[in-house]
Amino acid sequence: METGSQALGTLGEELAFHFLLRNGYKVLLKNYECPLGEIDLIAKHDGAVVFVEVKTRRSRCMGLPAESVTFHKRHQIVKTAQYYLKRYGIKDVPCRFDVVSILILDESEPCFELVRNAFGEGE
Repeated sequence: METGSQALGTLGEELAFHFLLRNGYKVLLKNYECPLGEIDLIAKHDGAVVFVEVKTRRSRCMGLPAESVTFHKRHQIVKTAQYYLKRYGIKDVPCRFDVVSILILDESEPCFELVRNAFGEGE
């Protein structure tokens, strides 16, 4: 059984999936898991493989959703992305790390923010 935060995360990932499709992304995988970690969405966009972290919040009291992608989380996503690329023999293809931030306040429509190239391998 999902907790409230897990249910919010699942909802956010589904909203982000459709948001990315509307913005020209081709989503390849949802919830990619390996021994090193998990990546919410893996997509293709403008010829690049894009590793997408989704953050969803119901209020601003803890800051904006994208602000919760910590150094540790970024490092884990990079390592997981490297594992994915090596595992599937993907070479010489541009890659980037995007963050989809979703704020759901009360009964209003979700507010989306897409941060392209939100971080890189050394961050």
